[in-house]
Amino acid sequence: MRRISGLVLAGALLAAPLLVQAAGSSGSAPRSLEQRVRHELVMLPYYNVFDSLSFQVDGSRVVLTGEVTWPALKSDAGNVVRRIPGVTEVANNIEVLPLSPFDNRVRLAEYRAIFGRDGLGRYSMGALPSIHIIVKNGHVTLEGVVDNQMDRNLAGIHANGVVGVFSVTNNLRVGKA
Repeated sequence: MRRISGLVLAGALLAAPLLVQAAGSSGSAPRSLEQRVRHELVMLPYYNVFDSLSFQVDGSRVVLTGEVTWPALKSDAGNVVRRIPGVTEVANNIEVLPLSPFDNRVRLAEYRAIFGRDGLGRYSMGALPSIHIIVKNGHVTLEGVVDNQMDRNLAGIHANGVVGVFSVTNNLRVGKA
């Protein structure tokens, strides 16, 4: 019995490097710099429905843009992108939105208006919703991707119906997220 267990153990030890090599080679092709930057940005812990981050890659230079509600999110975004292999320069043009109790009330009201009815709630599912609500001094901008034109229009109508909002810009795109 010991001999059989010893043979099984020896076989497992000899096969382990082959399994590790096979697992490493069976994965997908190396991700592009754009995919790595996107991944790092969406993994930021404070990135939420009230923030919008975007970027452009020019060779090894990355330009970050967008609006965030937390000042730490701006610096965190720049820091994680700076550490990606292949990135030599980061231009952090992210705007930190003003801290305002009025804007916070508008954000909450917009969230309820958009995601609370008419089937748009599915866009709030997951760790990072596909519709982002940006509020700056009472002006609302909708960013993101929806499945069809009707959902885009409904989100805009609901956003316009919130009391206290000065204007709504609907930048939602129709397509797959």
